[in-house]
Order: sequence, then C-alpha cells, then structure tokens
Amino acid sequence: MTMHQDLLDESALALKQAYAPYSQLYVGAALRSANGKLYSGCNVESGAFSTGSCAERNAIAAAVRAEGASFQLAAIAISATDRSGNALPIPPCGSCRQMIREFGPDAAVLFLGAQGDIIQAQIGDLLPHSFSLAT
Repeated sequence: MTMHQDLLDESALALKQAYAPYSQLYVGAALRSANGKLYSGCNVESGAFSTGSCAERNAIAAAVRAEGASFQLAAIAISATDRSGNALPIPPCGSCRQMIREFGPDAAVLFLGAQGDIIQAQIGDLLPHSFSLAT
C-alpha cells in the first residue's frame, strides 16, 4: 500500500464520472491540499475539443474554489481507463504539469506506469525548468 493510497482510490472513483464521448479516455484525479483536505475532478470533453478540461485541472479548480487563492497542493493522483475499463498509464499532460507546479512546487504526483506499477514523482522532476512567478 502506498502512502497516498486514498488519493489513488479517490481518483479511480472520479474517473467513473468522466464525460469522454469523443476520446473514450476516462480520467480521474484526486489531490490533497497542504491543509489535508481531498478534492477530485474528472475530464470533461466537448465537441469543440479545445474547450474540454483535464481531470487534474478540474480537481485543482475545485480546491481553489474551496480554499481560495492561497490553496497549496501537496499530492495528486491520476487514474485512467479506456471505454472497456482497462487501466491506462496516463501521466499528467504539459498544461496540467504547469498547473500542478504553480499550486504545489514540491507536490508528489502519482500515476500508473507502463509496466502496471504506480509511479510517484515530484512535479519538479516531471516539469524541469518550469515557468514560475517566484524569483
């Protein structure tokens, strides 16, 4: 059992609510804020493809809505399946990595690896040389 098993479990529940009629890729994310609270999100697609939104960014938006602009992300887990329910190795996309980095510069990121193992990495390792408002 991993240290963040509750996040992995919650992300798997969140993906069941995903709206993905176009890609058939269902993604859920669950995060823990620095305050210890859990928030989750799922991907939501649109026929105007660029207006869809990722699970990770939706979970972050829920956390910001609840905690305000001072929200700090401690850890986030991502789960994904195809339309048949088969687990897929999906790390966060570049846009999500930047969003995770902005709210959790030291955040742990968990996702399924290509070999079926759980990968846990620091966001700085997934997004080196990222943009930051900090000087």
